Amino acid sequence: MTKKSATPKRRRAALAGGLAATAAALAALLAPGAAAAAPTARPAPVKHGPLSVAYVEVNDNELANVGHYTLKNGAPVFDIALIFAANINYDGTKAQLYLNDQVQQTLDDAATQIRPLQKKHIRVELSILGNHQGAGFANFPTKTAAADFARQVTAVVNRYHLDGVDLDDEYADYGANGTPQPNQQSIGWLISALRHDLPTKIVSFYDIGPSSTALNASSPAIGAQLSYAWNPYYGAYNPPLTPGLPRARLGAAAVDLQSTPADTASALARQTVADKYGVFVSYDLRAGDESSYISSFTVPLYGQAAVYR
Repeated sequence: MTKKSATPKRRRAALAGGLAATAAALAALLAPGAAAAAPTARPAPVKHGPLSVAYVEVNDNELANVGHYTLKNGAPVFDIALIFAANINYDGTKAQLYLNDQVQQTLDDAATQIRPLQKKHIRVELSILGNHQGAGFANFPTKTAAADFARQVTAVVNRYHLDGVDLDDEYADYGANGTPQPNQQSIGWLISALRHDLPTKIVSFYDIGPSSTALNASSPAIGAQLSYAWNPYYGAYNPPLTPGLPRARLGAAAVDLQSTPADTASALARQTVADKYGVFVSYDLRAGDESSYISSFTVPLYGQAAVYR
């Protein structure tokens, strides 16, 4: 007589028992504190203190240099990198955004110059300043003219996935080429148009020129549309007087990395912290290891030295 196999009922019972054991083992594995729990991701290093801003003259240096600097704990030294600089030109009829060859190359090389910074949570802005042609942020004759220029800026910011724009009212030579003189409303029109077109982006203001004079006398509702305003005078402590912006969004101190003495940079950083201003500005970051100088302000700002990686 042949031996009968297990009945289907018994097979189902055996299968059910095996599944129950497997489920129990899996539950034990996933239980809090289980010895074999999967490793959790290590949190990103952080720093506490004012934002640190770095302008880079891309005619001669690579924007990517900003990403070489961290604090000892690995957090980036710089929070915002500025492409210095595009221009506001005049074509005989209206203001035009102009990108010189080096600025355009930096934008075209975003994969190596911009994206690595953004992956490190360093935001990238395009800085814009005058070009001796009579066009500037302070002399748009109408709200429509300001909005037209804002659309030009917005197109570039969006096309290259930048984090914002910085307004620097220098070298405009107002009146050249028959252009009008500055007026009180122009900078406000431009700021409002940029904020409308770039609602989630940075709009920062380099606090200088006729635009500064007009903005300081304007409604706080205009200044409040800016993300930040900061001191343009290197080696000095000169808090902007922009109505509508609290100290947390102002930079009172600025240094030239190539000419401001390290002890001055350190003193400016200490004063920034003591007075609770939210931004510290540096200009002209170049290639090579400048961590010793940069540490002169990162130690008082963040309690950590800078490391060049």
